[in-house]
Amino acid sequence: MLTKLKKQIQQLLTSQANAAHKIGLTPNRISVIGFILALASAVSYAETTPQTPWLLILAVVFLLASGFCDTLDGIVARTFQQTTVFGGFFDSVLDRYADAAVYTAIIVAGLVNPVWGLAALAGSMMVSYTRARAEAVGIKMESVGLAERAERMLILAAVSIIAFFWLPALGYGIALLAVLANLTVIQRALHVYKTLKKKAAV
Repeated sequence: MLTKLKKQIQQLLTSQANAAHKIGLTPNRISVIGFILALASAVSYAETTPQTPWLLILAVVFLLASGFCDTLDGIVARTFQQTTVFGGFFDSVLDRYADAAVYTAIIVAGLVNPVWGLAALAGSMMVSYTRARAEAVGIKMESVGLAERAERMLILAAVSIIAFFWLPALGYGIALLAVLANLTVIQRALHVYKTLKKKAAV
C-alpha cells in the first residue's frame, strides 16, 4: 500500500544517499547498520516491563532508524550503480532475521499472547516468501496486499507508542498485525493464482 509513497520518499532522500556515499557507506554496509539497529530494537522490547515502559520508545526509535536504513540502502545502490543480485539477496535475508528478532523479543518479554505473536511472526515471514516465490516465476508482487513490510513496521511503531501509555495496546497491535500479515499472504496467493490462470488461458 505504501509503495507509491515510498517512491516519493526515496526521491526526497537523495541528499542523504549522497552523504552516505561520500563517507564510504556501501548499500551492504547500510543494510548491516539497519540490521544492528533492528537488533537494538529487539533488545529494547525484550527488556520492557510494566516498570520500564520508556524502553518501548527506545525500541520505536531503533525500529524506525532500521527502516530508514532499509530504504536508504536501495537508494544508494540505484543512485551510484551499486545494485547487485547478491546485495538484494543479502538485504532480504537481513530483513527476515530483523523481523524475527523483533517479534521474538516481544513474545519473550511477555508483551503479547504467544499465539498471536507466533501468528504475526509466521505471517511476516510468509509475506516475504510469497513475494519471492511469485517473482521467481516472473509475477510482480510489489504493492500486492494490505501489509507489506513498511506498513507492518509503521503499525508496530504506532501501537508501541500507544503501549507506552497503556501496555496492553501492544498485544492488540500484534494481533492486528497477525491478521493483516496473513491476509496479505492470502491476497498474494490469489493474485498468483489469477495471474497464472490468465497466462494459461492465452
